[in-house]
Amino acid sequence: MTENSLLYILALQHIPNIGDITAKKLISHCSSVEAIFNEKKQNLLKIDGIGSLVIKDLFNKQHFLAAEEELKFIQENNIKTLYFADADYPEKLKHCIDSPILLFQSGNINLKKQRIISVVGTRKITTYGIAFCNKLIEELAIFNPVIVSGFAYGTDITAQKAAINNNLQTIGCLAHGLNQIYPKTHKKYVAEVEKHGGFFTDFWSSDPFDRNNFLKRNRVIAGLSEATIVIESAEKGGSLVTADIANSYNRDVFAVPGRVTDSQSLGCNNLIKFQKAHVLSNPLDIPYMLNWELEDEKKAPVQKQLFVELDDDEKVIYNYLKTKDKELLDVIALECNLPIFKLAGILLNMELKGVVRPLPGKLFEII
Repeated sequence: MTENSLLYILALQHIPNIGDITAKKLISHCSSVEAIFNEKKQNLLKIDGIGSLVIKDLFNKQHFLAAEEELKFIQENNIKTLYFADADYPEKLKHCIDSPILLFQSGNINLKKQRIISVVGTRKITTYGIAFCNKLIEELAIFNPVIVSGFAYGTDITAQKAAINNNLQTIGCLAHGLNQIYPKTHKKYVAEVEKHGGFFTDFWSSDPFDRNNFLKRNRVIAGLSEATIVIESAEKGGSLVTADIANSYNRDVFAVPGRVTDSQSLGCNNLIKFQKAHVLSNPLDIPYMLNWELEDEKKAPVQKQLFVELDDDEKVIYNYLKTKDKELLDVIALECNLPIFKLAGILLNMELKGVVRPLPGKLFEII
């Protein structure tokens, strides 16, 4: 990316009424960011969904002045920039409709051909949550996953410290520019995180610190990963928002169950109760559900039981899946005329009988 191209991208990113979705629509129509600023207003207004309110500030020179200041900060601090249309932009995030058009990176992040999971949860993590988080990452270390989190108190920093202790790559997704660190007490971890990975953000150094930034940041946490794991959560919390976003991206979500009387397990229990997450009771559930294999391990053939007895509903599902390579849970429910809450239980029974298996993205196939 040339310096001039980056300047135009920054200027577009700075316009208040143009978010990432709208920006991509404009770029797609005009073929480049530079072309947007050279296009006539009347032509831009012909684009579906683009109104006068969206483009009223487009030609305000203040956006280029601000972009020049941010470009100076980027160059002086050796910050890497990742444009959504470039090859080095995170692949999984690229497929999210609202992913940032521009990401800022510090550290030594490498996401090429990597297994990536997000670990999130309450800031008031309990000793139970800490123990499970540490055990989870320790047992997954053999698969060499990248651990993504938000570098916040509690679950986030527990997961990222565990990643470092197990010599895994870890990424902190920030809700502010790379000119600061929040919380300030976590500055002592910055060097180790950058040594074992680094930080991503789509916020500028000039952006004011705002609590709402954390919700916007969560889409990056969910979008980078093939699965999001919620360790602990109260009945309401940012980690539940991250889980919802991951579900909207058709990514797998896992939740660690807890006692119904524990306030920090209410969110996880509800995710499981309303079938928004898989139950995570054993760290090895993750590689099993995501079909991870060790690099030096050949996939052992699965021996399907002979003469398995299926009930009527199971036969309907089995016969339907025989006609498909693999299919989404929601589609199976629709095509087999079964409510999802009932279908999930049936598929679990069929999995235990050795006739179906789950795949990433809420897909199922016949064994």
